[in-house]
Amino acid sequence: MNIKAIIEESINTKIRILENEPLLSSIKKTALLCIDTFKNDGKVLLCGNGGSAADAQHIAAELSGRFYYDREPLFAEALHVNTSYITAVANDYSFEDVYSRMIKAAGKKGDVLIGISTSGNSENVVRAVKQASKMGMITIAFTGESGGKLANHSEVCIKVPSNNTARIQEAHILIGHIICELVEKELFPR
Repeated sequence: MNIKAIIEESINTKIRILENEPLLSSIKKTALLCIDTFKNDGKVLLCGNGGSAADAQHIAAELSGRFYYDREPLFAEALHVNTSYITAVANDYSFEDVYSRMIKAAGKKGDVLIGISTSGNSENVVRAVKQASKMGMITIAFTGESGGKLANHSEVCIKVPSNNTARIQEAHILIGHIICELVEKELFPR
């Protein structure tokens, strides 16, 4: 077990992000799109599976609660937090439809959907992004290096330069925190 090697791999992934100007531009663009959406009384919806669902919920909490300081709440929600809904739709329709169906119910033109999938190929997230696009929502994907299917269906695809799921997820939460900080500072300047 080489703990230092694991930490170095995580640091190296973040260095690759730091050196990737197009990726940094995509992060900034995402923050600006979220800011515009909130300024227009829109909302940010997020979805993912497993660790990516946890990241979606974490980012939603930072936006809807607070990040660095007390301020008004923003409408941000992870689409998996209603377990009765998730299990009913998965049972009655399919697991692949749980997020796209909720997008139909909760999304509107101009809202943002952030779909999180380390592979970029999670079918329920892909279907959600497709549905959101049909409705005129702004679609953003957080993925790993390849971008997977989400790269072809999202307006902005933030591709973490790694193929290691753990390193990708660590970077996703870093990127989520950056976006939350930029949104908070712009909408609630001190």
